Amino acid sequence: MACRTFTFQSIPTTFEEFKSLKEAKLWAPFETGAMTILALAMYENNRNEALKCLEYLKGPAKLSPREIQFFDERLKGKGYKARSFFKGTNRNNNYTPSTPYMIDVQDNPYSYQNEGWATIYVTSSGADNQRPISLRFKPSTHEWFLNECQILADIRIPVAEDDWA
Repeated sequence: MACRTFTFQSIPTTFEEFKSLKEAKLWAPFETGAMTILALAMYENNRNEALKCLEYLKGPAKLSPREIQFFDERLKGKGYKARSFFKGTNRNNNYTPSTPYMIDVQDNPYSYQNEGWATIYVTSSGADNQRPISLRFKPSTHEWFLNECQILADIRIPVAEDDWA
């Protein structure tokens, strides 16, 4: 089992900034996982740019209308979900990450059960269990692309939004 920590000085605001990061080469499952978190974190401030980034991460598969609707339903007004994957966040600080932004991405003994496929995991500070991201390898380009993002289930809401806190 391996864990890689990715450090970013900022969250990209445009697709061009996103694609210029060295991790955007998508040469390993860990990089694609970290870039998925960055794309989701962009959604709160610029939905269209975030969707361009997610489209890029999907590679030749492209985002379906159902996937776009899923991201809209899960993230609109709930940007804290994406921020919860950065180290140093918690519900008491309203899932506000400190800089530099750090993301841990892990695999486990079952991550590579089928050739050309991988499932890696990220931890939300608002959830009890790690969340999976499934990826697919494209041999002709040696890139790992986002297949399915299963990380946006509800988490504990930030204290600032909790009437019962």
